[in-house]
Amino acid sequence: MLSNHKIQTALDEIKEISRIDLVLYSDKGKPVAGTFVPEGDMEQAVLLFADSMAESQMAGGCHFFKIIVDGALEYVLLTCSSSEDAYMVGRLAACQIRNLAAAYMEQFDRNNFMQNILLGNMLVVDMYSKAQKLHIEQAERVVFVIEVSGTKDTAVMELVKNLFVVRTKDFVTEVDEQTVILIKDVRDQKEDAALESLASMIVDNIHAEAMVRVRVGYGNRVNNLQDIAKSYQEAKMALEVGRIFYAEKETIAYGCLGIGRLIYQLPMSLCEMFIREVFGGEVPDIFGEEISTTIQKFFDNNLNISETARQLYVHRNTLVYRLERLQKVIGLDIRRFDDAMTFRIAMMVLAHMNYHKKE
Repeated sequence: MLSNHKIQTALDEIKEISRIDLVLYSDKGKPVAGTFVPEGDMEQAVLLFADSMAESQMAGGCHFFKIIVDGALEYVLLTCSSSEDAYMVGRLAACQIRNLAAAYMEQFDRNNFMQNILLGNMLVVDMYSKAQKLHIEQAERVVFVIEVSGTKDTAVMELVKNLFVVRTKDFVTEVDEQTVILIKDVRDQKEDAALESLASMIVDNIHAEAMVRVRVGYGNRVNNLQDIAKSYQEAKMALEVGRIFYAEKETIAYGCLGIGRLIYQLPMSLCEMFIREVFGGEVPDIFGEEISTTIQKFFDNNLNISETARQLYVHRNTLVYRLERLQKVIGLDIRRFDDAMTFRIAMMVLAHMNYHKKE
């Protein structure tokens, strides 16, 4: 239901304007919020009023009002004042709380609807009729999955909501204890660079405001409601594949996974067979810090020996010697494109195998 904090804020504001005290009870007679504490136990009086046919009444110096939301009694409001305005203020306050509760319930229904879509719990024929009732239109959307390091707390969820749900076209929800899910309307963000900037903004804001490290994965653009689940699965895969092959990245797009996406889906038996074929048995134990850095820089510079040597602050001949020594051990000359590609794929397959062994 609507949070007690929001109700209390609304009652405090009404009291500040009207100078009339108010107190709100649940339909079970339990106090929810108020600007004062009534004398005596009001539970019985509230329950009697709730069971009556009257929508409002005067009793014990207080005006009683029923707050009915979506056909059901949710709250009973009391205004306690000898002022002639107490009845009018009570009616206005009841209207305000009813509207707040109705808006909350509609938003809850909308989020629940999106959760069911994400999890594939809705038939397509039901999906569109329900969307029409909830005023959810067709739009180009992308699902962002925000993975929290450690234990997720409410601060992260609230921060993401504050960033996005001011726009009713966006949805923020959750389906597990480790992630927050943003379903973003991207009709005004046509370039893929805008999605990357958005993911980076989420990471930076959560780190700055909540002091929590997060990683953000996002799927491809989709236009139909039923395809939102597909974008969600893509975002989850982006995080999983990124964890193996692109661990240094805090944001990763499904469309940028490249060959890592293919390797991720290979069975372990095929990976082991490929590694045996490439290295002829056991993987050589030569990948210390120096050779690993050399190989990475060499690939980063598109197999350019001169530029790699310059960035490593070594002579060109020194770099050539290192690469020749590597060739003798692994049987691949990574100065040649075909051998470099084979070696790069082999390293990614090894990372995939090691990750699953740890898991």
